[in-house]
Amino acid sequence: MSIDESAVLEVVEKVTKSVVNINTVRLLQDYFYQVHPIQGVGSGVIIDQKGHIITNYHVIAGAEKIDVTLASGEVFSGKLVGTFASEDVAVLRINGEKLPTAELGDSDQLKVGQTVFAIGNPFGLAGGPSVTKGVISAVKRSIRSERGLIENLVQTDASINPGNSGGPLVDVQGRVVAINEAIVPFAQGIGFAMPINTVKRCATEIITHGRVLRPWLGVSGLSVTPEIASYYRLPIDRGALIADVMPGSPAEKAEMRRGDIIIGFGDKAINGVDELVKEVQKRKIGEKTKVLLLRGDEKWMADITLEKTL
Repeated sequence: MSIDESAVLEVVEKVTKSVVNINTVRLLQDYFYQVHPIQGVGSGVIIDQKGHIITNYHVIAGAEKIDVTLASGEVFSGKLVGTFASEDVAVLRINGEKLPTAELGDSDQLKVGQTVFAIGNPFGLAGGPSVTKGVISAVKRSIRSERGLIENLVQTDASINPGNSGGPLVDVQGRVVAINEAIVPFAQGIGFAMPINTVKRCATEIITHGRVLRPWLGVSGLSVTPEIASYYRLPIDRGALIADVMPGSPAEKAEMRRGDIIIGFGDKAINGVDELVKEVQKRKIGEKTKVLLLRGDEKWMADITLEKTL
């Protein structure tokens, strides 16, 4: 597909106006209990005229003070609306008028090889956002970070440097298709971004409720492995063994008990706790589904209505 360079330059110029520089101050206590201010930098993108800005959670985590600088040079005090750490999403708000906003795209339509542009403020350099060009290298990637496993990421070879985190990854039409997430140290041309559809869902709930609401089953447990099965003399070597059932939870209402082994959720086989969590989080609050359990040597089906987390 040929690209009209002049049209792309016009689009990038327009999107760049909605990209902001985020400066944070964290307070760090040293060995002698003295407090020192630590500065951090990142990027974000304005998504509506109310001044809502989406960025990465890790950009603002623990910040005592947040300053937001627009491409025009205007500086605002940023207010934290809410975060969702497991997806590395945060929403800020500034009080401004006639703010430049970005158009959000549909990340489900991304194709490997598609041209994209990463826009942000690498290293907090003065002079406005910078732009790098690349392609979508892969989709549905997973990486492990200090916050745990982050899944369903977009991989790109567009340069993403420290300070770019939280900035947009845009297509040739100027639509934000992902939020720049991370680089792999010592790697060449490997960057990751959170798909914008995931970010939109999180941001909508944060703006509406102040937090992200997720469906809740109400059990804790451990993954059944051949070693666990042998140690506890279980009749099966896969599944999620229930260690505890929360009072008042959907699981308790469905008469699930400690010692039950969940081996199916809806139409999916469950081999461990990670798979159970993933299947629950795919559902909506209020959704009804069936859970296949093993109690002793007998299988039975529980009818579950998922509720919001307490």
